[in-house]
Amino acid sequence: MGNFAVGTGMFVTAGLVEPIAHDLDVSPAAAGQMMTVFALSYAVLSPVLAAVTARLSRRTVLIMAMVFFVVANVLSALAPTYALVLVTRVLAAVGAAMFTPTASAVASALSPPERRGRALALVMGGVTVAAAIGVPLGTWLGATEWRATLWAVAGLGVVGLVGVLAFVPHLRLEASSRIRDRFAPLADRALLAVLLTQLLMFAAAFSAYTYLDSLIDVPLPAVLWAWGFGAVIGNHFGGRLTDLYGPRRMILLGLAGATLLMALAPVANLALPVALVWSFLWGGLGWLVGPSQLYRTVTAVPGNVPVALGLLSSSQYAGLFVAGMAGGLALEWYGRAGVIVLSSVIGLVALVFTLATYREAAVPVR
Repeated sequence: MGNFAVGTGMFVTAGLVEPIAHDLDVSPAAAGQMMTVFALSYAVLSPVLAAVTARLSRRTVLIMAMVFFVVANVLSALAPTYALVLVTRVLAAVGAAMFTPTASAVASALSPPERRGRALALVMGGVTVAAAIGVPLGTWLGATEWRATLWAVAGLGVVGLVGVLAFVPHLRLEASSRIRDRFAPLADRALLAVLLTQLLMFAAAFSAYTYLDSLIDVPLPAVLWAWGFGAVIGNHFGGRLTDLYGPRRMILLGLAGATLLMALAPVANLALPVALVWSFLWGGLGWLVGPSQLYRTVTAVPGNVPVALGLLSSSQYAGLFVAGMAGGLALEWYGRAGVIVLSSVIGLVALVFTLATYREAAVPVR
């Protein structure tokens, strides 16, 4: 539930680019930077906040994070200018940067190894359900008044907070409070490969997703619904298939399929049914990789799981930052064709990089 609020707050701005641009009198590319600023702040702050909160109960950290996230979204809804909106997105990123990696670490700590993939998929399922339900609803709600969507995001955060208070137990995990120790796992080449794959994967997908409204001619909410439902299904089966076949196969399958579908983005404009099938498959194959990446991170640094998952989240949002910046420039300079080429090329780089660096044997079928 907490990740559902965070995911909706993060991704819904992609569906609100046009109304935000109109209301705040900025270009669509500038409006897209709301996601970029959020992503950069998350990437930079996540290791720092993890160090600051290292000695606290994970339940306490989750509560603090969600309170901060709710307040920040209220401020975003009230901010009168573009500059102030960007500032409040930084504040919202503070809450998200504390919440998501902590939630994954708690799930990993409480689950047995043979069910870890499914447990991590359930936690990340909040983000994919946000893509399936929260983002399309938020896009529809904000079509005429985008601030209403941010009020709704704040309300979702309150629901997530109540869920944490009601169900999450007190749990302390071994972790250093020194900033330099938060980056020590980067010396592990296996983990570094995971992090770079994560960055490239998200940079590829969200170069296109952030500016999807400028890439397609069919109704955007319907396409977002299809992408989101594909993401939910991909994440769900990704967890189960990771437990069965190991993360390597799932990562390579997901990256290859998602890259091909990004390159085929122009077919979405043939007709709405074609766009829905394309978007569903793109979302499904893209999010098939998520549980595998979490599993791969946990197994790469088993003695420092909270720190490693925090770095994975930072890499993910660094990829979103790259996507927002590069996609915005591609859109401004080369139009929709430039965005499609950019996302496809980055996806291909991610696939080649993973093939070159990830040579672990798959988990035997059980």
